[in-house]
Formats: sequence, structure tokens, C-alpha cells
Amino acid sequence: MPQCEMCGAEQASLTTTKVEGAELELCSSCTDFGTEVRDESTSSGGSKYSTSSDTGTSSSSSSSSSSSSGQSTRPRDMFDDMDEIATDYDERIRAARESSGLSQEELADQLNEKASLIRKLERGDTLPTDEVQRKLERALDISLVEGQSVDDADWDSGDAGTMTLGDVVKRKD
Repeated sequence: MPQCEMCGAEQASLTTTKVEGAELELCSSCTDFGTEVRDESTSSGGSKYSTSSDTGTSSSSSSSSSSSSGQSTRPRDMFDDMDEIATDYDERIRAARESSGLSQEELADQLNEKASLIRKLERGDTLPTDEVQRKLERALDISLVEGQSVDDADWDSGDAGTMTLGDVVKRKD
């Protein structure tokens, strides 16, 4: 018998309800805390932001089958394919520019960007767009993507599981 996701009461039927942005399967006494999600079978374009969802109704009807199979996949989103920009991107840009012997204005001209953008990037005031990031990486022969740092290399060992917390921690005696 399914349980209410809010109070835990076992009920024969639960209602999909949106509570503070989350869709929950709730019993009749807990549905007052949110808005009932209704399935609109006639979709005539409708609103871009509809409270009905195919996942809400299919999860209630197939929740027992999905939990029995043990297979849970979340939809891929745009962040799965994005590289993470390095936290020290500003220092990398400045060091590479100075080692190339370029001024901020000369680098900006070479990239066909404004010098004020280069100043903001080197101060860390703004993140580079994907296009500017590619231009900087090509022009300065650097990588602005978060990679493995020297500190992270200490954690990597050839054998998985051979290093323990005791190998890393320094005791104060």
C-alpha cells in the first residue's frame, strides 16, 4: 500500500500535489498544503508553464514498477555537457598575457574584444562567455577549464582503495 510522502500515512490512493515546487504523492489530508496537479488530456498548445506533467501521472501509476526494477534515470540537461571554468581563471589569463608580452589593449585588439572586458576578466569580476573563453584559450595557449590540480594529484594513487584518511591527516600531538 502506498505511503503519503508528507505524513507517511498508508492510503489506497494518493494525489499528486505540488508543494513549494516539488511534486509529491499525498494523502487526502495533506493535499491542502499544496496545489493538486491535474493531467490535461486535451493539450491545445496551452501554457508554457503548466502544472500538469506526464511524469507526475506516470510516476504515480508506475511507481511500483520503477521501484521494483531499481532503474532510476534523470533526464540529461545542458549542465551535463558543460565544462567547469577554473576558479583561478583570472590569474591564468593575466599570467599568460604577461608571459606573451602583451598589454591588455593589445590582447583585446587581437581577440576583437574590448579592453575593459580583459580588465574585468583579469580582476575576476566577470566570467568569460564560451566564445571569449575559446578565443583566450587559442590566443594565449592556455586552458580555462577546471582540470586536475597538483593538490588533486596527491589524492590519486595507482591502486584504488590503498589510501586511507590516516595517510593524509596530520595529527597534532
